[in-house]
Amino acid sequence: MAVLLYFDGLCGPRNPGGVAIYGFVIYRDAEKLKEDAGLACEPWTPSASNNVAEYRGLIEGLKWLNGKGMYREVEVRGDSMLVIRQMKGEYRVRAERIRPLHSEAERLSAKFLGIRIVWIPREQNEADDLCKKAYARYGVGESPREPALIWRH
Repeated sequence: MAVLLYFDGLCGPRNPGGVAIYGFVIYRDAEKLKEDAGLACEPWTPSASNNVAEYRGLIEGLKWLNGKGMYREVEVRGDSMLVIRQMKGEYRVRAERIRPLHSEAERLSAKFLGIRIVWIPREQNEADDLCKKAYARYGVGESPREPALIWRH
């Protein structure tokens, strides 16, 4: 059976320009192999956006799978219509901040013998709650200019 990679991302309290968080969950045969979440990019910058966070979730999941070197086929599932359609070649990549992320995701995807990319509703995305929980662990200062982003363990 193919490995399942769920990816997601979010940016808050504003998008773009807030705190962008990525997440991914990987399963093989109903066994959870890996889950991870973290900052998608430097917070409070113009590069922090939902789309950047979504791509970072996809990239980090693909990197983990590639690092293991034993998975030949993967089914990628995400709720970002933009990322899914761009990865399938149905949409062009117009945003400058997305182009290098898209290129990296394509490069990593090409290392698999088979890859299937599927859009799913948010309610079915295993990585959605992971992103929300990771975001909740960050403390945000009074002003975007403050370096008050603190990781709460």
